[in-house]
Amino acid sequence: MEKIQKVIDKIEPLDRQMMEKAQKRLDFLTKPKGSLGRLEELAKIVVGIKREDSPSLKNKVIFTLAGDHGIAIEGVSAFPQEVTTQMVYNFLQGGAGINVLARHIGARVVVVDMGVACDLKPHPDLVIRKINYGTKNILKEPAMSREEAIRAINEGIEIVEEELKRGIDIIGTGDMGIGNTTPSSAIIAAITKTSVEEVTGRGTGIDDSKLKHKIKIIEKALETNRPDPNDPIDVLSKVGGFEIGGLIGIMLAGASHRIPVVIDGFISGAAALLATEIEPKVKNYLIPSHCSAEVGHSLILSFLGLKPILNLDLRLGEGTGAALGINMVDASTKILTQMATFQETGVSNEL
Repeated sequence: MEKIQKVIDKIEPLDRQMMEKAQKRLDFLTKPKGSLGRLEELAKIVVGIKREDSPSLKNKVIFTLAGDHGIAIEGVSAFPQEVTTQMVYNFLQGGAGINVLARHIGARVVVVDMGVACDLKPHPDLVIRKINYGTKNILKEPAMSREEAIRAINEGIEIVEEELKRGIDIIGTGDMGIGNTTPSSAIIAAITKTSVEEVTGRGTGIDDSKLKHKIKIIEKALETNRPDPNDPIDVLSKVGGFEIGGLIGIMLAGASHRIPVVIDGFISGAAALLATEIEPKVKNYLIPSHCSAEVGHSLILSFLGLKPILNLDLRLGEGTGAALGINMVDASTKILTQMATFQETGVSNEL
């Protein structure tokens, strides 16, 4: 926990004075006051996070973390576990949804093996931070040891610190892991103390009978492991995933370096719940890109008091929603820094 504590200690509140200054500029841009809505709000948040009058988001980085889950053997997903490995190779070849959207916004994708159930072939763009070959089956035992949970978070922190050498102005979070909506639902039910049925959806597209089965599996997993909602590390270790732990570390590290973190959907939302339980100040650095079509994501956002930028019925993961969210945040900062004021142009702002 030493590394995690050092990172937490560096997380500071947003700079409210700079945000007020940004608001004054936004009010005097050549437009009716407040007419660009959420874009103005996002620009102000970025200023508060980065403590810069004219923030630039040139270096956009999306971290897509992959991990397998022992619970997949219980038939909770529409796809076999091997798809996790196949999709990682697809990411590395540039053919996945996240690759397309990252190219569209000018972001680089960092693909990380946090716990894929096999040894992946070496690739120059693959980061290996494997904790183990997938988690254990949470129906029968804890997903991982407490030591593994802490290590997963530490690895996420180190991933950001390593990538900082290439420059990071804004972070997007993403995931890949067949079966990972199951541990995510378990995390959400544990932390929010909500019924499993309310936070469990169809994931990759399971039918009604499989959904009922999935709900029962999660209920039994929570009964078996009894995660402590007052101890987020315990929740992660009992019912979480290695990629979820890594995402927690990325969020903590991003906040400690005053970098906006645009979170993706359901899996990133579960990680955000745990990250904010570990350190509440992290919430100020999180920007939710969208509201997932996955049942339970809106509850996460409501619990955290965060308002999504988009609502496009997305449920792919990978960081695809985060990519679109980063695009909107980037647009917001350009409004602040590139749009002229009434004084600069001589345009009258009098009634």
